[in-house]
Amino acid sequence: MNKVILGSIGLFVLFIIALQFDNEDGIVARQVKAIPPPEQNYLLTIDGHISQSPRPEETFSFPIHVGEIGPANSLYSGPNQHPFFCMTVDSGLGQPIVDNQQGYGVPVYDPFDGAKQIGYSKDCALKTQLSYVVVDENNNIFNRTELELRNNPPSEHEILVRVEKGTINRYIYSIAMPIAIGEVGQQDSAKLWNQRLIYRFEGGSGLGFRQGKMKLHRLLKKELTQIRKGYAVIASSGNKTSYGYNMLLAEDTARRVKAQFVSLFGEPLYTIGIGGSGGGLAQYLIAQNSEGILDGLLPLYSYPDMVSVSIYALDCDLLNTYFSFRASDRERWQDWQSRQHIEGLRAINEAEQRFGWLQPLNQLVRFKLPEFPQGNSECINGYFGLSSYLNNPRQGFLKPYYHESVVEKVNWSYWQDLVHIYGKDKQGFAQSTWDNVGVQYGLQALRDKTISLEEFIEINQKIGAWKPFDAMESEKKLRLSASIPPLWLSLWGAHNVTEDKTIPAKRRSAPISTIERAYQYGQVFIGRVSLPIIDIRHHLEDDLNMHHTSASFATRLRIEDEMQHAENHVIWISDKQFNPVEQAYKLMDEWLMAIKDQPDSMSYEQKVKVTKPTLATDTCFNAAGDIHASGYGVFDGLWNGKNNGPCAEAYPIYSNSRIQAGAPWQGSIFKCHTIPVSVAIDKGMYGDVDVTARLTALEKTFPDGVCDYSLGDKGRPKLMSHAIAQ
Repeated sequence: MNKVILGSIGLFVLFIIALQFDNEDGIVARQVKAIPPPEQNYLLTIDGHISQSPRPEETFSFPIHVGEIGPANSLYSGPNQHPFFCMTVDSGLGQPIVDNQQGYGVPVYDPFDGAKQIGYSKDCALKTQLSYVVVDENNNIFNRTELELRNNPPSEHEILVRVEKGTINRYIYSIAMPIAIGEVGQQDSAKLWNQRLIYRFEGGSGLGFRQGKMKLHRLLKKELTQIRKGYAVIASSGNKTSYGYNMLLAEDTARRVKAQFVSLFGEPLYTIGIGGSGGGLAQYLIAQNSEGILDGLLPLYSYPDMVSVSIYALDCDLLNTYFSFRASDRERWQDWQSRQHIEGLRAINEAEQRFGWLQPLNQLVRFKLPEFPQGNSECINGYFGLSSYLNNPRQGFLKPYYHESVVEKVNWSYWQDLVHIYGKDKQGFAQSTWDNVGVQYGLQALRDKTISLEEFIEINQKIGAWKPFDAMESEKKLRLSASIPPLWLSLWGAHNVTEDKTIPAKRRSAPISTIERAYQYGQVFIGRVSLPIIDIRHHLEDDLNMHHTSASFATRLRIEDEMQHAENHVIWISDKQFNPVEQAYKLMDEWLMAIKDQPDSMSYEQKVKVTKPTLATDTCFNAAGDIHASGYGVFDGLWNGKNNGPCAEAYPIYSNSRIQAGAPWQGSIFKCHTIPVSVAIDKGMYGDVDVTARLTALEKTFPDGVCDYSLGDKGRPKLMSHAIAQ
């Protein structure tokens, strides 16, 4: 109890500090206070799968010249989302262009009289502009004006970079290129360009409704090595998943940003995509869904797609709720290795939790004996708060981008960002693809006898599911400051988890039509990609980092299932002390240039295969950057049903809650086919554990039956259907 008292004192101190430093950086002055009427815009018609659906002809006349404004409406991604918060000011680019006087969007003020409002901007447009930076030999970056450059040109040890910025599809885009001093003032001169192009993608978790920031120096620092070699770099805030996971809009935006580049400088020899986390995910989906944007992929810390991640990520807080509040024997789950048997994701005894004091506080609120957690897990360390932020339509943004009257009118969730694709329910909420009907949490642990049959039954009776969106409530939080995390009084979103004191808690069933549209519109990675790929990540499992290694192998399995090979897919994993990205750039350059030399009579898949460099093979690196092992089978393990290879021994691969529930490692079953428990017993689903004595309890626990994952995904459209072999 002393820890609880100390924690309360700490909270009081934080509260006093928060009162002194609470500052929203002028955001309130730019609040959106009105939503414009809906506007129609073309949404791509899908025939089968998006990869088979032709894109419309471009309607905007590129290039956008300096001083001009780019397109506000997307080409084929459906209507613009509103409300939409402009972030040109946050990006150091000044205020957006006034586009209405009706009060829609952010207020725009007189640049000479900051107190005088001159209109509003709902589409956040900027006039295209050029700026310049000089990079010294130590990679320090300095902004320079044209006049400064003419009076004081860069030295021979410095490089000069021209940066073009503007807006396309309402997002901020950027084109960075090394130039000579004589090219200052010219938008389309490219004397130092090596004819190679990088498209930089960025990650993060976001749910739309924002333009996004683009910090110039941050972008340049990530690619300075390549810029020094003559590469050009393009990017857009619309290709940063911190500002949304609408992959149709992300593709539409990337296509147009590249069109702007090509209209100025011509076609590059190739375009390499690079970016981490959501920025890796986006590359996979853009490469699968479309042609003409990317030629080679360098996904970092990637996942196959956000829809797949949501399956087990949204399980995490259900399990946290059970372990913290609902378990009959909560002390049992203070052994975090036991949790790992259920969650699959890495868990470590004695590992500290940054906000561990929230658990006893929330237990006290629920009149339960408080206890500090004796360990930590990726479910907590990696996905803390994700279910609230992305799944709860009542939560909204933590910063005051919107007036309260606007907040009340909007359903704030990841699903809502794609409502024009996923559809609405009868209450007007966007439909979700998340489903856990028939999921047997902890099934593998039961088979392995690391939990008892009684524990298995209790977990599955009490786990519940996320409530329908119309029944959800906002999180119970005491807001202290924008710079200090809020005091969370509804930890794990437990108040939004179904519960029943007399019968098993209700599970959630997703509409098949919603899952089908997620597939059809390319929000799901099905493995249909033939471009060269080097999938790179650090091994971060012992850091309980959310970028778990198994995601690369889920992607590999999907490519193998769809393409019947994975010759184009290379996985590199390294110790976190070594970064192999520079080697990957060199290798990808060799691979792509060799592909260009192949005869047109050869299929693209053949070109990729015959030109594959010797070093383009599965590899793991140690902290010094030396190769620990490489070649076929080095990552073999449970994910492909084989004994561990040397890289899997060095860098263990963990699973997730659905794999531990019997689902395949592909992670691509959103809605399972169910069978009666009695049939599951006959099929040997419980291994050598005799469950017949508890058949009635199991049937009560799973009134809709249990998942038979060998039958594949019930929500996958029939034209794309195939059963996954067990």
